[in-house]
Amino acid sequence: MSEDAARLRVVIADDHFLVREGVRMLLEDSGEVEVLDAVGTATELRRRVADLEPDAVMTDIRMPPSHQMEGIDAAHRIRAEHPQIGVVVLSQHADESYAFELLKNGTAGLAYLLKDRVGDIDEMLGALRAVCDGRSMIDARVVDALVQRRTRRERSGLEELTPRELDVMREMAQGKSNAGIAAVLVLSESAVEKHVSSIFSKLGRPGEEGIHRRVAAVLAFLQG
Repeated sequence: MSEDAARLRVVIADDHFLVREGVRMLLEDSGEVEVLDAVGTATELRRRVADLEPDAVMTDIRMPPSHQMEGIDAAHRIRAEHPQIGVVVLSQHADESYAFELLKNGTAGLAYLLKDRVGDIDEMLGALRAVCDGRSMIDARVVDALVQRRTRRERSGLEELTPRELDVMREMAQGKSNAGIAAVLVLSESAVEKHVSSIFSKLGRPGEEGIHRRVAAVLAFLQG
């Protein structure tokens, strides 16, 4: 097998010119990667992937036009349209919500690395090899954040709420009083009070003052 055939063929996407060219240089200097192209938008990325059919893609999360989750959306589309192509997503922050969004439909062929790993060529090459093999890789600090998220969910008590208690929580989250909740759910006000009391107990806030524990309960519901 020739040296060129053994190298991973990669397309890079990042809206910052210096970042994408820096990544290009690091990967190519390793001797194990051929960078086919380096582009600045998710739209260009998808187009070049279709044209070049690389082994893998390395993309930023936030890119034009909205700088939200274009890279993650592109990752999902690429994996759906070209399942043989692996995708490494680079993030500036250990944000578990981005990792959850990227991996929500499955982890095969996907990696989530923090941008400060860019200087660690072994880490980047390991991620590229993993996704090309259909495996996944998640930055250790992001794993820690995901574990903490799960721990918060388990400790929040939300999973213990009954369907009716969740109904009450949804109305509470809209700022309704017990009487307002009773009217919407066609319950007696005393029944709502019992549900609210049970909710507070399950969420571990039985002794707090009324308004404060309502706010705390709603925050737990929204963040869960």
